[in-house]
Amino acid sequence: MSIAYISHPACLLHEMSTQHPECPQRITAIEDQLKSTGIMHNLKNYDAPEASKEQLERAHDKAFVASIFEQSPSSGIQQLDPDTAMNPHTLEAALRAAGAGILATDLVMSEQVKRAFCNVRPPGHHAEHGKAMGFCFFNSIAVAAMHALEKHQLQRIAIVDFDVHHGNGTEDIVSQLKAEESQVIFCSTYQHPYYPGFAGKSIKSKVVNVPLAAGTGGDLFRAAVKSQWLPELREFKPEMVFISAGFDGHAEDNMGGFNLMDADYVWATQEICKIADEFAQGRVISMLEGGYDLVSLGRATSEHVRVLAEL
Repeated sequence: MSIAYISHPACLLHEMSTQHPECPQRITAIEDQLKSTGIMHNLKNYDAPEASKEQLERAHDKAFVASIFEQSPSSGIQQLDPDTAMNPHTLEAALRAAGAGILATDLVMSEQVKRAFCNVRPPGHHAEHGKAMGFCFFNSIAVAAMHALEKHQLQRIAIVDFDVHHGNGTEDIVSQLKAEESQVIFCSTYQHPYYPGFAGKSIKSKVVNVPLAAGTGGDLFRAAVKSQWLPELREFKPEMVFISAGFDGHAEDNMGGFNLMDADYVWATQEICKIADEFAQGRVISMLEGGYDLVSLGRATSEHVRVLAEL
């Protein structure tokens, strides 16, 4: 079964400043590497649709969604916080990023593809239920997970996040689900102390937080995933696995303080896919989060996709 590659040209038009690390070249760095390695030939390409307000509101406060639409500028830059800003193309890019996860979910659930990788921006995992922050506007992966629960009636969704930054927004959204709706488990490894500045608490069968110190390399990262993520995921038995795929923990990326290598991302992806194969009919949807050194981003992401595609 083929693997979906989902992106959209609108994701190249969002730009917060010419010097901002969350830049359009992140998309092209990944695409170029996928093409040069031949991996792209094995992927089924799709354009990301725009998410609807109704789909966004499954994960976000209705007033917050309206405020993002209202703040979209017709020209210039609208600053939301010191490092998060909108240009006239940002709203469409954010809607397409969220829509990519929704399309990926539909494609996987209809068995048109086995897995999907969404090469989209802006990222989403810092966006909380009612707040944009950390380069993020809508929490695309949470929107996709809520879509899987609502439209496809799945009972158990896993979201795993190996970005160097804590996925505070995803945790915020998952933690607000009512007890009878707590069908999502969120597992996150991240550098602490580091942005956004706090280490969340773990909640059995709901949140698995694994804060790690600056300087963490592959051995410590792998040990943490083995001892804390994998047992919880096997006990939870997810029916679909979403990956917040951030590559800013790479040793070559100066946005973080981890020392992970390409092989560590390959290993993590393999372990996640094993969980999906065991419990979720192999269903995995990966969405780009961080990663700001363009060379290591392209290389590590292409290896991540190679594993997803079983090449």
